[in-house]
Amino acid sequence: MYNLFLDDIRQPMTCYNYMPASIKDVYSLEKWVIVRDYDDFVKVITEKGLPDLISFDHDLADIHYNPETWTESFVYKEKTGKDCAQWLVDYCLDNELPLPQYIVHSMNPVGKKNILSLLNNFKAHIK
Repeated sequence: MYNLFLDDIRQPMTCYNYMPASIKDVYSLEKWVIVRDYDDFVKVITEKGLPDLISFDHDLADIHYNPETWTESFVYKEKTGKDCAQWLVDYCLDNELPLPQYIVHSMNPVGKKNILSLLNNFKAHIK
């Protein structure tokens, strides 16, 4: 199997330096498939099947890096990591598949919260 790393700029080892000690070692694994945007995320999962683990970034376009946009009410024009998470939830529902393990390495606190809320809610209600 494989692990999927969604981030427009970073490499998995970059996250090793700032993630909590309890999970940081996962970023030293060498079996990551790196995708940079929503379209690549969908393509890889559609072609390869679900990964064992997905590490999500939220901000996948330059506009996303402005902290003034990090609010619950801001509407992003470019797809974000949350859009990828929503697609994943729909894909799992449509294909009756279990949600893979996931981590959110985004430094955007609102984006991170939104992705985790979506995935945790799905996980809690699908059982």
